[in-house]
Amino acid sequence: MSTTATDPFVHPALFYRDEQEYLAGTLPFLEAGLAAGEPVAVAVPGANLRLIREGLGPAADAVLLLDMREAGRNPGRIIPGVLRAFADAQPSGRRVRIIGEPIWAGRSAAEYPACAQHEALINAAFTGREVSILCPYDESRLDDRVLTDAHATHPVVIPAGSTEERPSGAYDPDGVVASYNLPLPAVPSVPVRHFDAACLPTARDHAVAEGERLGLTGTRLGDFALTASELSTNSVLHGGGSGELRVWAEDEHVVCEVRDRGRITDPLAGRRPPRRDQLGGRGLLLVNLVADLVRLHTGDRGTAVRAWFAR
Repeated sequence: MSTTATDPFVHPALFYRDEQEYLAGTLPFLEAGLAAGEPVAVAVPGANLRLIREGLGPAADAVLLLDMREAGRNPGRIIPGVLRAFADAQPSGRRVRIIGEPIWAGRSAAEYPACAQHEALINAAFTGREVSILCPYDESRLDDRVLTDAHATHPVVIPAGSTEERPSGAYDPDGVVASYNLPLPAVPSVPVRHFDAACLPTARDHAVAEGERLGLTGTRLGDFALTASELSTNSVLHGGGSGELRVWAEDEHVVCEVRDRGRITDPLAGRRPPRRDQLGGRGLLLVNLVADLVRLHTGDRGTAVRAWFAR
């Protein structure tokens, strides 16, 4: 999972300390893409999105502008639902240019491990493609761990106050993916529903009833039902034929967790859009697309997937 000097994929981290440095690093990147006739997209948090829109002026009409707080609330959604969705829709043979800012001050402790893994996995998702993805990092508001990880997930970095790209001596995306593949925090004392192929519908009905009791309604309840169904079905098909399902309330969210004896060996599982002729293999992807956060731990003793839904 690495990029080389000859790889057409470009993935720099841009460090900034204030609005002036932010615009000095982002606007020239976008304007160069527009001048070259490249498809250009921006997915950054709302306040920075407004800065870029105002800075581009009329040229903003030629750029796809997305609020990352909405489009990328779940970090596992960003590669398939934002970056690949835009890049794959463009004509072949033309470089695609994107600014993506998935980590901002205010991301929760539960969200951050998924954010770091996302940034590391971008390299595997786009190796060999004519794509440039610039990732800004607010050096004045993000903690040292985040900034250290940024050097490990990006092959080149642009220091704050500079416009010069420098190779990152700490580049190690595989190490970041592995370091955040940690057992998930302890589960509250809630009932465990054991299931196998014979009782999949019962397990799904239990999850839906619990989700509704805990405050999910309408589309959110439907997405929760889809998640419980897809995760439990994956356990039966790929996780040893059975699993455990738990549902509980956590702050302003309802959480669904499924554990089984399987092991996921593809680090991009659930983050890679399926081929048009592909049969199956969409379960974890669907969960990433509908949930507000997905965390996963996999190892020799099995896999746990935990999905959060705002009430």
